[in-house]
Amino acid sequence: MVKKPGTKGSSGRGQRDLRVKVKTARGRKLSSTLWLERQLNDPYVKRARDEGYRGRAAFKILEIDDKYRFLVPGARVVDLGCAPGGWLQVAVERVNALGEKKGKKVGTVLGVDLQEVEPVAGSDAYQLDFMEDDADEKVKEWLGGKADGVMSDMAASSSGHKQTDHLRIVALCETAAYFAFDVLEEGGTFVAKVLAGGAEGDLQKLLKQKFTKVANMKPPASRSDSSEKFVVATGFRG
Repeated sequence: MVKKPGTKGSSGRGQRDLRVKVKTARGRKLSSTLWLERQLNDPYVKRARDEGYRGRAAFKILEIDDKYRFLVPGARVVDLGCAPGGWLQVAVERVNALGEKKGKKVGTVLGVDLQEVEPVAGSDAYQLDFMEDDADEKVKEWLGGKADGVMSDMAASSSGHKQTDHLRIVALCETAAYFAFDVLEEGGTFVAKVLAGGAEGDLQKLLKQKFTKVANMKPPASRSDSSEKFVVATGFRG
């Protein structure tokens, strides 16, 4: 019998290791080498490249929306901290912002970020600090009304201290939630990244007061070694 390539035979070698290994170059830190090796072997990185998304994070919002279905044709959506634009790309497709789905309502996608973002067709991206006092009014003016969804994949700058970083991202998420309270239409949805760590309990209580349902999800696109998860609050009470 002829053995198929890559199947285990009497030699005991088994299947070949197909992972790409990166040699440590002179001047490159070990952490950089490990990051590069992980990127080269990450199937979501390859899918993003193949499917034209600006980053693997696009698949996180795709998977969240596959379950909760808030990015519907005709919806008006705000993406906080929208750089590099992967979530904008997904939102444009799903709310039909380009009007490509004939017979379906045409939605609106608006992104804000501290840095300038390369334009994404079908969306408007503004350089704005959403924490400014009048940011909510500016967003409603740009949208032409209130939003059906506010989403955020933001993370605070890493300090290297796990507990500090956890507290920072929870505080950032709480601020994003208060922004959402100001701009969301009744029945709207809020989606934001948090890090598991215990301090997010107060955030959950706050959201449960304002929304009919609050759930947590770790989409498959989130790396297994990451403590990130996403809070999904639906049915804004207004």
